[in-house]
Order: sequence, then structure tokens, then C-alpha cells
Amino acid sequence: MADIKSITNLIQEDFLATNQVILKQLESDVVLVNQLGHYSVAAGGKRLRPLLVLMVANALDYQGKLHHTSAAIIEFIHTATLLHDDVVDESDRRRGRETANALFGNAASVLVGDFLYSRSFQMMVELNDMQIMQILANTTNQIAEGEVLQLMNCNDPNASEESYFEVIRNKTAILFAAACEVGAIISGRNDLSKSLHDFGLHLGLAFQLMDDALDYIADSDTLGKNVGDDLAEGKPTLPLIYAKQHASPDDKVLIEECIKNGGLEHLEKIQSIIQETGAIDYTLNKAKIEVEQAQTLLSDLPENKFTQALADLADLSVNRNA
Repeated sequence: MADIKSITNLIQEDFLATNQVILKQLESDVVLVNQLGHYSVAAGGKRLRPLLVLMVANALDYQGKLHHTSAAIIEFIHTATLLHDDVVDESDRRRGRETANALFGNAASVLVGDFLYSRSFQMMVELNDMQIMQILANTTNQIAEGEVLQLMNCNDPNASEESYFEVIRNKTAILFAAACEVGAIISGRNDLSKSLHDFGLHLGLAFQLMDDALDYIADSDTLGKNVGDDLAEGKPTLPLIYAKQHASPDDKVLIEECIKNGGLEHLEKIQSIIQETGAIDYTLNKAKIEVEQAQTLLSDLPENKFTQALADLADLSVNRNA
């Protein structure tokens, strides 16, 4: 199976061009915006969401330059959500280093997140495509709704699997869906926009399911953040929801208390309960089902190395340790 580096290498020129757009659009007369913006974007990660825009455009033989701007917009929206997320969650570590809020403070992180959101909308106007603007405006609004839904679920021991999926669909998967759909539209393939939107949605769900499993089974250095962050914040993710449903009465009470109060005092015991109840296997199986659904949606795309790379990205979303 291909790895993320070999997949990125397929579109190396586009990837570098997108990074140039990102750096140019980060420029501001305000020093703190430059510092914090560059710090956040430089963290980079896998750049999976912009990668999807570029890969879809190449799979559909797009010959223009708008996919670079579109990919940069997607990355700005994603980075803005991370800045705001880390403030809300009081996180101090992401991708193996200090979060922006830990380094620059909450107020600066929120405001630079706002700058990235507003800059992304300036860039959307430059694309001069009302359909893309509508998709990305709706997506940004839906992400905000997902964040609020997650906040409502926090410290709620009665949160259901259904409410969990509503959160991750809005908070995470919808931006994957938008990235793929935009790639289709700029390529002039509106006939494929729905199937590519759905491909991205299933891929995003698989990605988040895997993230939530890793929060209980990975090690901090590999994960790039603190293991047990979800438990510390009282977030009822799928491993915890499933474990609660299948735990002994005493263990169920402990899980409920941990969700209500947060903290890491009982992390090892909770990890043990999660393993004993099969919650990790259940979560991973759900992720694999999402991957299979995603891959079936690629059947209408041209058969080429870029379409294959999209299928490989779906596999990679669940075959990783960080």
C-alpha cells in the first residue's frame, strides 16, 4: 500500500504551488498575525484536505491553476478551526509541539483564527465561482455547528452513538467532502460532484473514527498530542460510548463519572475497560466500513494513478498510528 509521501509526490508541483499561495496569503501588516499564522500553518501535518482538492483535480485532468487557490482556502479554513478548537479544548500540544494558544495566548489564537477565516473568504471571491462560494460558506457554517454540538455533548454521559456521528459529520467530515466536491467543480465535472462529495464525507468519517480510537491506544510521541485528551475534556467519543454500553455496572458508573468530570485520574482503568469491551475493534470496524463505502464512489472516475491515490488515501486513513 502506498504511503502519504509517495501519494504527495504524484502532485509535488501542485503541492509546492499551493504552499506558495498559502505563504503569500498569510502576509499581513500586523506582526502578530504573521507570526501566529505562519506558526500554525507551518505545523502542516499531512495537509490531507488540500491534498484531496489537488488529487481530484488531477484525476479529472484539470489543466488550470484554480486548484492551488482552492486547496489553500481549504487549508486556511482547517487551520482556523484548529486554532479555535485548541482554545475551546484548552489544548497545549498538537502535532508534537506547543499549540498556538499555549505559546501566544487564547485571545491572539482566536483572532488569528478569525483572520484565516476572513482571508479564506477573500480568496473565494477571487475564484469568482458562486457555486464554490456557496459550498465553502455552507461548509464553514456547518463546521461551526459541529463545534457547538460537540460542546453540548461534552460532559454528557448520556451522549449517544447517533449524536457522536452527527458531531463528527459536521465538525470533521464535511470539510473533506467540500475539498473533493470543489476539486470536481473547478475541473468542470459537476456530474461527479455529488459522488466526490460523498467520497470525502465517508473518508472524513473514517479519519475521525481512527483519530478517536488512537486517542486511547497510541503513545503520545507518535500521536503528536497527549493520549487521553478526549477523556480529559469529558468528550464522549465512540470508544467511550460503546464501552459504557457494554461495561459491567461498576465500570459503567466509572465511565459516566469520567465523562461528567473529565480529567486523567482513571485513564489506565478506562483504557482497560475500552479494550475489554471490544470498543476499539468496534470503532475500527466502523472506520473500515466508511472506507469501503468511500472507495465504491470512485468507480465513475477515470482510471489513472490519481484516482488510485484517492483510494489509497482512504486506506491510509485507517492504517496509521498518528
